[in-house]
Amino acid sequence: MAKDVLTGIHFLSGNYACVEGAIAAECRFYAGYPITPSNEIAERMSFRIAQVGGIYIQMEDELGSMAALVGAAWGGAKPMTATSGPGFSLMQENIGLAAMTESPCVVVNVQRGGPSTGLPTLVGQADVMQARWGSHGDYEIIAISPSSAQECFDFAIKAFNLAERWRVPVIVLMDEVVGHMWERVVIPPKEKIELISRKRPTIPPEEFLPFKAGKDLVPEMPVAGEGYRVHVTGLTHDEKGYPALNDKAQNKLVTRLVNKIRKNAPKIIEIEEIYTEDAEVILVSFGISARICRYILEQARKEGLKVGLLRLITIWPFPEERVRELAKQVKAFIVVENNLGQIVFEVERAVQGQCKAVLVPHAGGHIHNPQEVWKAIKKSLK
Repeated sequence: MAKDVLTGIHFLSGNYACVEGAIAAECRFYAGYPITPSNEIAERMSFRIAQVGGIYIQMEDELGSMAALVGAAWGGAKPMTATSGPGFSLMQENIGLAAMTESPCVVVNVQRGGPSTGLPTLVGQADVMQARWGSHGDYEIIAISPSSAQECFDFAIKAFNLAERWRVPVIVLMDEVVGHMWERVVIPPKEKIELISRKRPTIPPEEFLPFKAGKDLVPEMPVAGEGYRVHVTGLTHDEKGYPALNDKAQNKLVTRLVNKIRKNAPKIIEIEEIYTEDAEVILVSFGISARICRYILEQARKEGLKVGLLRLITIWPFPEERVRELAKQVKAFIVVENNLGQIVFEVERAVQGQCKAVLVPHAGGHIHNPQEVWKAIKKSLK
């Protein structure tokens, strides 16, 4: 059997690094359907997961892929799939099922230009709002965004840890450039990789309620077939898991599903700040667009301009409290995203009129020209 952690220094694409991170996180079930530009994830996973005793299934479509993940999670696996825009749209119904049944799983979306078939081989970052609001009803998920091949490895592990800790679907919002870019990736020894596993039942089966939550609002999760009575349904359910189709049960269940993320947001949210302590203008970005911002940031600082960077590692939940704090000191947030405006509205909402929220958009197909960002900085500082 091959190694599950390929410790050492490697030259990998973001897509390949994501697979190695998932394997290192003990992902042993993958169900997916091929779609550009995420295909390399499925291709590499097809033989890597088999090498470590896992299961790979090419499903008939993306709907079935997400359904398989829900079932695998209740079978005790750490499951994952990967897709891109049109496939991500098809997964939304069962992402909602995973949220309702609190089935931990990881969905990697290597974003491309859309809508519809759009630009299958070219970059985009326009699935941000769909990642948060794509399914129906009230629910919360977690979405994180890597900016390098190294982070594709690291964030795959992070995604599984978040999914297991909070029992939610976690979306890894990659993009085509990050997925296809080859870079140096350092994989640490297995013993230095911290993994989190879901809480397991600690009381006898006859006393256990599968959807009764603790103080952190996250229930313990049994494995089907180990003696615990398990009833899993997408219907509104009580703590036994049985359907309870009334407003009282709905309010109790859905409020908890939402609050387990909202009330624990400070423990979940992760951002990177550079030069924000004295900034008059702060760039806000994520994924490949944040790397362009980092380049411009250093050039601006060399010219004595007080520019900072707020990089969104966690996109959802959105770090609105930190944005609101920084809004007190800056003239503007400049939001650089490879779409025609999505995160900019979250920034605008968070600042509550304390400063401007300026969008530097790009419809996709290519990354930003740094000069576009530079012009926005100069204009905002005036």
